[in-house]
Amino acid sequence: MADESTASVIPLHQAPLKKANKRATRAKVSRQRRKKSTAADFVPPASDSDQLIPVEFLTADTNSMDANGGAPALRATTCEPVADETTAMPLGVQTVTTPTATPTRSIASHVLAVAALGLAGVGIIINGWFARSLGSTEAAGWLFLAVGVATDLVALATPLCAAHLWGTGQRSTALVAWAVWLMTFVFAVTAGIGFASENIADVTLARASRPTPAITLAQAALADAMAARDRECKGGVGKFCREREATVAERRQAVDAAMHSVEQTADPQTDAAVRIVAWLSRGMLQPTSNDFAMLRLILLALLPQIGGILLMVARSRA
Repeated sequence: MADESTASVIPLHQAPLKKANKRATRAKVSRQRRKKSTAADFVPPASDSDQLIPVEFLTADTNSMDANGGAPALRATTCEPVADETTAMPLGVQTVTTPTATPTRSIASHVLAVAALGLAGVGIIINGWFARSLGSTEAAGWLFLAVGVATDLVALATPLCAAHLWGTGQRSTALVAWAVWLMTFVFAVTAGIGFASENIADVTLARASRPTPAITLAQAALADAMAARDRECKGGVGKFCREREATVAERRQAVDAAMHSVEQTADPQTDAAVRIVAWLSRGMLQPTSNDFAMLRLILLALLPQIGGILLMVARSRA
């Protein structure tokens, strides 16, 4: 009985230690060669049975065999990620090259650039025209024209240059550029105010002095009253002469009222804006025509001078 129990414990086959050491040495050499290899898609040779086993199980089996003193199994090879454009993929899969995405400008940026150039062109013409009108002689007018055009060009190009300088770290130079832009911008706005106010005043006066049927009838009634007064007062001042004088005064007031109504309708934009605001606010806001006239004047002088700001916004990459 004792002999049978002892025989059952003895293993049937025991691998020699020299062979196991040789296998461990060969596996270590192969791992060192794989580490020195620079190819990203290098796949180490393995047997058919090793390829059917997942990588996780191979690693677990290797750790267990090393702990038991056996020969380690073949470990999975991991490739270092390439720094340029290739991405590390699993074993046996080809690497895929992904091109670097470059930011592109949208259609809105191009529209803003076109609008900025258009406003800049209008601003240059306005400033040049108004500056030339300030000259007392022909030579002085052309000199003022050169100053106005150059100032508007500086106001157009300075914001883009100042933003570039600020982005490159030249903060002091960028601040100087913004200060120069502020001076040219104020000059351009004052020129725009002069241009807009002069033209609006001329148009409003021409509309206010135009004849209307009401003014024509009031002037005809005034002429009849003046003729009747002259006939009545020719022989002396009496009761009927005084009545004709009162009639002439009434007809003169009617002519003034008719002309004043035409003056109020000479600028229909401001009158319509006043009525719209009063209607929307249910009578809580009661702006005057002068308020809207000033707002319109500021916008007409300011908008042609913001071409440089719009160009800076259009050139920026969001």
